[in-house]
Amino acid sequence: MELFTRNDIRNIAIIAHVDHGKTTLVDAMLKQSHVFRDNEQVEERVMDSNDLEKERGITILSKNTSISYNGVKVNIVDTPGHADFGGEVERVLKMVDSVILVVDSYEGAMPQTKFVLKKALELKLKPIVVINKIDKPNARSEEVIDEVFDLFVELGADDEQLDFPIVYASAKGGYAKKELSDADENMIPLFDTVIKNVKAPTGYIDKPLQLLVTTIDYNEYVGRIGIGKIERGEIKKNQQVSVLGRDGSKKNVKISNLYVYSGLKREEVEVAKLGDIVAVAGIPDINIGETIADTSCPEALPFVEIDEPTLSMYFMVNNSPFAGQEGDFVTSRQVRDRLFKELETNVSLKIEETDSADSFKVSGRGELHLSILIETMRREGYEFQVSKPSVIYHEENGVKLEPIEFLTIDVPEEFMGVVMEKLGPRKAEMINMTSAVNGYTRLEFKIPARGLIGFRNEFMTDTKGNGIMNHVFDSYEPYKGDIPERTRGSIVAFEMGEAVTYGLFNAQERGRLFITPGTKVYEGMVAGECSRAEDIDVNVCKKKQLTNTRSSGADEALKLVPAVQMSLEQCIEFIASDEYVEVTPENIRMRKSILDSTERKRASRKK
Repeated sequence: MELFTRNDIRNIAIIAHVDHGKTTLVDAMLKQSHVFRDNEQVEERVMDSNDLEKERGITILSKNTSISYNGVKVNIVDTPGHADFGGEVERVLKMVDSVILVVDSYEGAMPQTKFVLKKALELKLKPIVVINKIDKPNARSEEVIDEVFDLFVELGADDEQLDFPIVYASAKGGYAKKELSDADENMIPLFDTVIKNVKAPTGYIDKPLQLLVTTIDYNEYVGRIGIGKIERGEIKKNQQVSVLGRDGSKKNVKISNLYVYSGLKREEVEVAKLGDIVAVAGIPDINIGETIADTSCPEALPFVEIDEPTLSMYFMVNNSPFAGQEGDFVTSRQVRDRLFKELETNVSLKIEETDSADSFKVSGRGELHLSILIETMRREGYEFQVSKPSVIYHEENGVKLEPIEFLTIDVPEEFMGVVMEKLGPRKAEMINMTSAVNGYTRLEFKIPARGLIGFRNEFMTDTKGNGIMNHVFDSYEPYKGDIPERTRGSIVAFEMGEAVTYGLFNAQERGRLFITPGTKVYEGMVAGECSRAEDIDVNVCKKKQLTNTRSSGADEALKLVPAVQMSLEQCIEFIASDEYVEVTPENIRMRKSILDSTERKRASRKK
């Protein structure tokens, strides 16, 4: 039995910080390897196929594709950049033999660059560094390479990993080059670098099959599809195989369909061998981390440990007066089934049942991770309500530990004071401050994860939209003490009805409003933010009394300040611990957990 090398295949993943151009780079590689017909209409960022990905311009789920170059098939996995989807990145790296680390030629190494690179180095992968966006007017490619090299050293890269190849590219311009002085032509220098530096898959082709499932997909015709790389042997269509669970279980099944990736399409094949990335159908309840093996020699492969969730929130059945009016799926059974279905593909999520049949505790990697799940369910027709997110504490030797995030902020100098002032009460500890280019300053902090809840909103307002903030999980440290909650109260609707201009005009003197005339409201619904610390009940449905001295025409003179449009994330950040966000396919509303104002007062007195 001798080792076999598949020289006709290379497997790579593309990793980077958010917005450094991973998906655009894959676009350029696909276009130049003639995956598309000459007359085919190709959209931008073709890999971001899900609606939410297109709208936000971010990658949420990892995707597989492949290109052919000089007779070699290169399988490419595009991964997310946000820390909240780190679970996607961690397991996908098990499928590949190298990574392309994309770094923005101006922003340089960012928190997420460090996070994804650390995962790749731990798996002993040897990265290729692509300095992207070299056509930016303020590009500083040479300095960025020094930053990346320092990062490799800091993360304990070995000598072989430190000797990384460098390619300069403009994914948008569709060219790559070995030296900055070369001509801007095409992506061939990058293809050449990949073929030359990525190890070809090596292993035993004549030993029994082993395949680790790292991703799950779903198709209406064939059901669940397990995706992974063949580590040993070969696999055939209609073959009997053993599926080995992570808990040591074993079951025998028959594979109905076998696919490989060709461009963006799946191609059905009869047989696939060592080193191929394949999609396998016919196993109804296949899960991530399971091994598909030969029945004569069932040996499981080790699975990557996924980082633990840091935030949790409660998903509950909607019980507001408007419950059941807008959603298709409203019962606790429907919400429960949908949440447990999400567990099948979303490995860094955790779901626990509570004492109440109508409430579920959902834990994830961060606010974005959870809000994407909420938004996805809302679009599928689910109606439910969620609580304020809270962090997950650990206990070690009787000491209470909490998750600490590493926060990087880039702001123009004039806003530095206000940002640092706001981070003080949130228990942030400043580690570093460097003056970046263009009048921006980079501030680095360690901050408890609870201190970040609700901060992004304030930060964007304080910096007039000019600040950039990024954070990534750092470690668990002893509890840092209390952090004050929101400093302002809510404006709460006083009765059921429809908001009118007259009622809102009287309410707007008390703070900023979130609703417009014509909005249907109910008692206990949050209509705005109060300018003082306590909540205030306001009758927003109050009409003007018409008498013979008051004409109805005088109403036209009332001028309303435009209402603040709150996104789902902003609502989740805004609510206090005694409030919920009600989510339906048509509306997002905020409400008090106790709707009746008298009962609310009674409850707060008991506290």
